[in-house]
Amino acid sequence: MVEELRKKIPGEEFDYQALLQGLREYDRPRDKITTLLRRKYIIRVKKGIYIFGEGYARRPFSREVLANMIYGPSYVSLDYALHYHGLIPERVEAVTSVTCGRARRFSTPVGLFIYRMIPMRAYQAGIDQIEIEGSRSFLIATPEKALSDKIYDDRGTGILTQNEMKGYLLDNLRIDPERLAKLNKDMIAMFADRYGSRKIRLLTDLARRLEREEIGRE
Repeated sequence: MVEELRKKIPGEEFDYQALLQGLREYDRPRDKITTLLRRKYIIRVKKGIYIFGEGYARRPFSREVLANMIYGPSYVSLDYALHYHGLIPERVEAVTSVTCGRARRFSTPVGLFIYRMIPMRAYQAGIDQIEIEGSRSFLIATPEKALSDKIYDDRGTGILTQNEMKGYLLDNLRIDPERLAKLNKDMIAMFADRYGSRKIRLLTDLARRLEREEIGRE
């Protein structure tokens, strides 16, 4: 049974409808799902979301793809995206995303997934679609959007000046100043307008200042 199902579901991450479709030739597909779960041929990540168990996976499952599936609309952002883009050095265990719905968190057999709420006007820009092996894809913030989302979400910082913003970025987040200087300043300015955020405007001004200083050292 599982071998036939594996042929019908090409991806590693799949939902309940794909599972039912793969078992449509059986008289009692829900009973078959119970058997597959009990024998660990498939693993329930969350109600309605599954991956194949060890021995039946063709490639590693993607936590980024799962993050998009578990709760939506959403895209991967914040700390996880900052590390993904190489802006911060520390590996992030939880997959962090933003959503225009309410904030949620899901503890699953494959890790923790955290979703933070941002305004719809800010949500609609700065999203890339990344294609990965097996004709799969996921949505993730651009580096500029991930940093803007992080600054908006981290509301207890009390940042008022460029120097305070620089300390937050370089000391707290440990962002490489050269990487910071290379970010798209016009894009960050657009996010500042969409958020209506004074702190993200400070980020824009700081990034432009660092770029000028970098050019001056050349």
